[in-house]
Amino acid sequence: MFESLIGWIVPGIIVLVIIGLIFWIIGIYNRFVALKNSSEATLGQIRVAMKKRLDMIEQLLGSVKSYAKFEKETFEKVTAMRASVATAGPGDLNKVEAESRSIFGRLLAVAENYPDLKTAGTVMSMMDSVKNLEDEIGRQRYTFNNISQEFNTMIDTIPSNFIGRQMGLIKLEYLQFEEAIATPPKIEF
Repeated sequence: MFESLIGWIVPGIIVLVIIGLIFWIIGIYNRFVALKNSSEATLGQIRVAMKKRLDMIEQLLGSVKSYAKFEKETFEKVTAMRASVATAGPGDLNKVEAESRSIFGRLLAVAENYPDLKTAGTVMSMMDSVKNLEDEIGRQRYTFNNISQEFNTMIDTIPSNFIGRQMGLIKLEYLQFEEAIATPPKIEF
């Protein structure tokens, strides 16, 4: 009787270990999926905020146009950037970020050169809105990069890297927006 119990216990333990491993692998798989979905959702929020910022910059350009004749290409750039944000990946968003910061910097410089413009309530309100959107984009970028870091760490570390490799996962690209404009903007009219 004792021998028959041992005959059942050993296979039972093996089955429980196998079931435990299966649940553990499923847990790692689900974590990868959750991180990937979180990164996509955060990237979507960044796209929305960047589109809002570009819309605000375009409105600012319209307001500024009556004071200083901005080049037509600036309007075209903003429109093209706004259209590209919807489908942009992290690398493309890095480029749009740099360009839109540059344009916004030029707008700030124009406001400095034209005191009447700087005191215009709607222009200042829009500039404040753009600055708030800058903060929102910064927070979302921070969240996205944290998610990417956790995802990439799982891809690099044992044993989750085996599961990630089986799923065909690759590392997520970080968003690396400039924190500040390095050189003062040039204004050419």
